[in-house]
Amino acid sequence: MNPYVNMGVGALLASVFVLMSVSIASEGLFHSPAPEKPGFEIVAEEAAAGGGGEAAPAAVPIAQLMASADAKAGETAFKKCQSCHDATKGGPNKVGPNLFGLVNRPIAKHEGFSYSAAMKDYSKGGEEKWTYDHLSHFLAGPKAYIPGTAMGFAGVKKDEERANLIAYLRTLADTPEPLPDPAAPPPATN
Repeated sequence: MNPYVNMGVGALLASVFVLMSVSIASEGLFHSPAPEKPGFEIVAEEAAAGGGGEAAPAAVPIAQLMASADAKAGETAFKKCQSCHDATKGGPNKVGPNLFGLVNRPIAKHEGFSYSAAMKDYSKGGEEKWTYDHLSHFLAGPKAYIPGTAMGFAGVKKDEERANLIAYLRTLADTPEPLPDPAAPPPATN
């Protein structure tokens, strides 16, 4: 056999041996076991089949919560929404529609946005509007309130945080809608 071939094969085998030895040694030195519990778990609750727009009722009606809601705190809560929604006047649609003028706007009727079939069905051809009550139930659990919606957000579970967020959304208009009467009985849900 040619001595150059022997040297080449020997060099190859020596390289493989060194690489495997380093790999085994580094695994032993830097091994970290998998955590028992993940550091951050994303929970997205799916609605039961045939849910039909039912969401867990809020403990306190939104009209009462809106009386003491803080729009400034809602602006901070809105940061969760900014990756999918723009809120500037005349701003673009992103993954979700632009939210400027959302309160009391017809559901699934923002121009230039392609809504899911579930949202179009729920809107009843644009007859339904984003009232404070609709917003509260929807933001508490979008997929539970409107099964089949494309909005992949788990929801804002805390009543006060949700009221603050809605108070902020209310300010995103040329003329903000009047606050609901806290003494009025809550409207019947769909």
